[in-house]
Amino acid sequence: MSEEKNGMTRRDLLGGSVKIAALASVSGGTVLSASQAAASGAAGGKADVPPGQLDEYYGFWSGGHSGEVRVLGLPSMRELMRIPVFNRESATGWGATNESIKILSEGLTPETREYLKKQGKTTFDHGDTHHPRPSYTEGSYDGRYVFINDKANTRIARIRLDIMKTDKVLEIPNAHAIHGLRLQRYPKTGYVFCNSEMRIPLPNDGTNMKDPKKYTGIFTAVDGETMKVAWQVLVSGNLDNNDADYSGKYVASTCYNSEEGTTTAEMTASPTDHAVFFNIKAIEEAVKAGKATMISGIPVVDGRKEAKSQFTRYIPVPNSPHGCNASPDGKYLMLNGKLSPTVTIVEWAKLDDLFAGKISERDCVVGEPEIGLGPLHTTFDGRGNAYTSVFLDSQIVKWNVADAIRAFKGEKVNPIRQKLDVHYQVGHTNASMGESKDADGKWLVALCKFSKDRFLNVGPLKPENDQLIDISGDEMKLVHDGPTFAEPHDATIVHRSKIKPVDVYNPNDPLFDDLHAMAKADGVKLGTDSKIITDGNKVRVYMTSQAPSFSMTEFTVKKGSEVTVIVSNQDDVSDLTHGFTLIGHNVCMEIGPKAHASHTFRADRPGVWYYYCQWFCHALHMEMQGRMLVES
Repeated sequence: MSEEKNGMTRRDLLGGSVKIAALASVSGGTVLSASQAAASGAAGGKADVPPGQLDEYYGFWSGGHSGEVRVLGLPSMRELMRIPVFNRESATGWGATNESIKILSEGLTPETREYLKKQGKTTFDHGDTHHPRPSYTEGSYDGRYVFINDKANTRIARIRLDIMKTDKVLEIPNAHAIHGLRLQRYPKTGYVFCNSEMRIPLPNDGTNMKDPKKYTGIFTAVDGETMKVAWQVLVSGNLDNNDADYSGKYVASTCYNSEEGTTTAEMTASPTDHAVFFNIKAIEEAVKAGKATMISGIPVVDGRKEAKSQFTRYIPVPNSPHGCNASPDGKYLMLNGKLSPTVTIVEWAKLDDLFAGKISERDCVVGEPEIGLGPLHTTFDGRGNAYTSVFLDSQIVKWNVADAIRAFKGEKVNPIRQKLDVHYQVGHTNASMGESKDADGKWLVALCKFSKDRFLNVGPLKPENDQLIDISGDEMKLVHDGPTFAEPHDATIVHRSKIKPVDVYNPNDPLFDDLHAMAKADGVKLGTDSKIITDGNKVRVYMTSQAPSFSMTEFTVKKGSEVTVIVSNQDDVSDLTHGFTLIGHNVCMEIGPKAHASHTFRADRPGVWYYYCQWFCHALHMEMQGRMLVES
């Protein structure tokens, strides 16, 4: 579709032109009049956060192909932090320090670990993050963790919100390409529910490769506390997104390719697909009773269509459903159409009768409003309204859930409240606190896949566009554009009162257990002593840092030594981070206040090699340095 329509570009639609009113009937949605554009500008003032003032919300953004999670402040949309997860990050040394390597590698399957070893690696070099989700207690965000998936390498990770650092990474056995990720809301998280999008043969060992009918999908529940797989379910079709109810009884997944084909034509041949509903209690009881099959050490039950088990039910929905979003009142689940202009509303309470065989699958559907072309995801304001991103129409559509249910019963009522153009081709959308029972209906973000003419040209690879929308009133108002890279898929907005980050590390945090054990074996008091331990060809260098100096400004090793440098930051001042960068040796690490960090490398280059603090810490920061002398 051309960007120009009746002589106007989509940019003009936001400009308050007198031609806008004439286009309202043509576009099929609500567009901005001159007065609305002025109101939108006024709403933008609400998004301004003056210097020295704090944002009201944290936003957790997936980093997409970068493999990280980003922390934004809302409503300013200022980027506050980048949390490395599946990526190698040079500013902090993530992926190179001993502590981060352990986190990235210890959760890999033995088969993957052996494969990577043959490649000369300890872990994967990249990730593809999609769905960051904060942990819950009784339906409210509890500030403990954020979980995130890696579609590229079938992993999930856990981020501790007290320190904003990744502390666990787990590869999911038997699965392939973890995409949808949502969390158990009640009584707490609890389970982390993971969809493997791609179907594969089990075991995936080179047998049965030629017969796709022998492939299967896998749904996984991970214990979020231990970060171990609790159980898995075999399913029919390709799982997409999922979400859990507010009672702890059920979780559901949208599913495309119910045809179980391998080409696009085969995957979209049927006019319908399905959503899979999982009975958590029935699965737990079967696993506890030993009725599950052990595959790769994981208890697996058969929930495929043909099994007709007590574990799953399949509700038919229009072709290629995508988003799967539970309403904050705990009553409904929205299944978004993608290839249908509709959103299917399922009532959670009807699932009891469905699993008991008292009603049929479609009896659980209580609404199916027509939203627009390409509905993908739905979020909520806590006032009975839903907001659905519509990809092809490039719009956010506000609609009333109760009216949609009434219309489904035959009443002549229009549930659509407003259609707002966004720029362009929006994917995920998320409202402030909108995925918790505390949805407050203040702000909404539209994560647009394309930016086109919204920003300065930076060459062939353009940024995406994150847009902030004020939803506090009767009308949505677009107030902010924000370029972002690289293709963030999703975001969650959490009120700042729910999260309590610390300023200074606990030096005895479990993250440092290995260093404490090593220091104890060496007769060193970690965080206090400066000492060199020589153990054959291995050298361990313990030092401390306190602005503006290292406790050890010179140490000598022989060429070929395996050197481990352990640095402890003695400063306990907020925002006084130190670093340790060793020139010419690929060594760089961050050491937060009262934290410890270590890096192991081989000293194969004779000569004088300086190390320095790369995180600015003091007026004499440049003088904070030392030398490693490597004897030939």
